[in-house]
Amino acid sequence: MGTDYRVSVVAFFMLLLLAPTVFSSSGDGLIRVGLKKRKVDHVNRLAGGVNLNEGNAGRKYGLRGNLGDPDADIVELRNYMDAQYYGEIGIGTPPQKFTVIFDTGSSNLWVPSAKCYFSVACLFHSKYKSSHSSTYKKNGKSAAIHYGTGSISGFFSQDSVEVGDLVVKEQDFIEATKEPGVTFLAAKFDGILGLGFQEISVGNAVPVWYSMVNQGLVKEPVFSFWLNRNAEEGEGGEIVFGGVDTNHFKGEHTYVPVSQKGYWQFDMGDVLVGGESTGFCSDGCSAIADSGTSLLAGPTTVITQINHAIGASGVISQECKSVVSQYGKTILDLLLSEAQPRKICSQIGLCSSGSTHDRSMIIESVVDMNSGKSSSGLHDEMCTFCEMTVVWMQSQLSRNQTEDKILDYINELCNRLPSPMGESAVDCNSLSSMPSVTFTLGGKTFDLPADQYVLKVGEGTAAQCISGFTALDVPPPRGPLWILGDVFMGKYHTVFDYGNMKVGFAEAA
Repeated sequence: MGTDYRVSVVAFFMLLLLAPTVFSSSGDGLIRVGLKKRKVDHVNRLAGGVNLNEGNAGRKYGLRGNLGDPDADIVELRNYMDAQYYGEIGIGTPPQKFTVIFDTGSSNLWVPSAKCYFSVACLFHSKYKSSHSSTYKKNGKSAAIHYGTGSISGFFSQDSVEVGDLVVKEQDFIEATKEPGVTFLAAKFDGILGLGFQEISVGNAVPVWYSMVNQGLVKEPVFSFWLNRNAEEGEGGEIVFGGVDTNHFKGEHTYVPVSQKGYWQFDMGDVLVGGESTGFCSDGCSAIADSGTSLLAGPTTVITQINHAIGASGVISQECKSVVSQYGKTILDLLLSEAQPRKICSQIGLCSSGSTHDRSMIIESVVDMNSGKSSSGLHDEMCTFCEMTVVWMQSQLSRNQTEDKILDYINELCNRLPSPMGESAVDCNSLSSMPSVTFTLGGKTFDLPADQYVLKVGEGTAAQCISGFTALDVPPPRGPLWILGDVFMGKYHTVFDYGNMKVGFAEAA
């Protein structure tokens, strides 16, 4: 069970990309980027190591729509709990291929550099080699980007960037020489292509999208996203540069003006749960449409209210309470029989026979787990929670508490444990009774039913369900801010109208 939950943690921390997130052209000037999804590999989890050497073989899919090209090149992508959507670009002449997240929440293009020597993440991804490109131009200015859940640093270079049949000339981008931590190590994409405004571009570099418009490569200064949330279908989605695909939305789009350039930011109205106002945005809120964020993030105050209404609880809390439920009385009986506390978790099979740690190590392990760090492989979560339970029970027994009071107290302590990235779990059997969550945009309501805002991992009795709502408090002056990520954009086809400075939403088809 611990491993299943860790999968959710990995997917979420990889794609919360809030920064300072094969193509073909058609005869009418539209460029569409195909995004294909693949099912989660339930064997290669973080604990067992993700298969980072798996290839990205391209496949052909006939895309519908009024784009004039019936045989668009679709890049086969990994679908990690509907959390990663990415496609292929080329950099240099001849083009060196990279898979990238097309991220409306950031504005720079970066890929790993051949000069990245000391970051493990670079070893498992394609690396740009400037010496192999005839159109490379040296820049050398240093650069660093800090995302919501990861960071990179390196230096600027300039080269041609190929997006489908489009070739953007003399494009500034970052060669990443450092990718610390595990955020990008576990990612299946190589880099990120930012589609936000130049106002948040590191080094004030001109974004790729700006270059497309400035160089007259697209018919209209508009791009649009369709993200397929049906894991059973081959197509994962598409990005259309220069227009929209009319077959991927129903009705008409509701547009809201961009209120502040940087992110694609706009004003949002009330948030309702089960048709009733939360009261938090009754006077209005700000929001952004962010393709680089897997979930839907908002201020802690109202996200807590939403998760309470849908019956969600902290992922780590559930693991801890599971240990107490299954083994609590056994641990208590062993303590009462004067068994050696350090050996109890080994006796009941939750720790290896040689695994014994002092209290400081247990505390350190919990701190590491809650900050997303590794505990050096000494023991997994179940062992850690067992050892914590023993320590807590010893303390309560010394106070002559009854069995019921001790177990109640331990469960309360479990409830206090924060999840590493704020994830919350829900009962997979309760989806039909969960309320819809509604957002008001441009005077119209946009509903998210439970089957849209809950992410399901696994099959059958082993399935785990994770709330699509996570707390993120963006400080002023940018915040407080709602981030409508893939959970929302999967339900609603999204148009980013650069020419008229507005964002449009319509039900996806």
